[in-house]
Amino acid sequence: MSAETFSTRAQRAAYIDRRLAELYPATPVPLTHRDAFTLLIAVLLSAQCTDKRVNEITPRLFARADTPAAMAKVPVEEIQAIIRPCGLSPQKAKAISGLSRQLLERHGGEVPRTFADLEALPGVGHKTASVVMAQAFGVPAFPVDTHIHRLAQRWTLTNGRNVEQTEADLKKLFPREHWNALHLRIIFYGREHCTAYACDGTRCEICATLFPRRTRAVKTRK
Repeated sequence: MSAETFSTRAQRAAYIDRRLAELYPATPVPLTHRDAFTLLIAVLLSAQCTDKRVNEITPRLFARADTPAAMAKVPVEEIQAIIRPCGLSPQKAKAISGLSRQLLERHGGEVPRTFADLEALPGVGHKTASVVMAQAFGVPAFPVDTHIHRLAQRWTLTNGRNVEQTEADLKKLFPREHWNALHLRIIFYGREHCTAYACDGTRCEICATLFPRRTRAVKTRK
């Protein structure tokens, strides 16, 4: 295809959607979990921590407690000791304990199925809620992590002033029924090919295809 074929955001988005589906037909959730509660805890732990590290830590945590009722009984100090390798362990431990109690007190021990109720839980922001809604309950959502934020800017799908804008722009460009698989595909591609250092917006397959005449690195806006 010629560079002119990708002159609009919509054209670039259509190519990206198609190519990523070819590269990643399967979209397994990177965080090991058994149900909505264990996914919620794993996503909370993944803030400023790699999925690999989270997956190394959660088996021990979930062996100790894998339901809100059981987790609410574990002392915060014990939770913190288990999750310390994830970083931010004091805040995360308090959030895990607090949200477990709230699930019991306000939601009958079940993870709620609305964005508003999820985001009202301690330590749960919009991105975490979006992952749970998408991957636990199948509700279309487009969680934006650092990989997606970076690639959306490199592919000029957004102006990238912040993750909120990136999410809104991507939702407008891609079919709603593709969101849940596509956000994972972009993450996979960002980790394997269009990384923060190995590709500067000119080197990986998709960047080179979309922008064959690009010579300057793309600087990611936070």
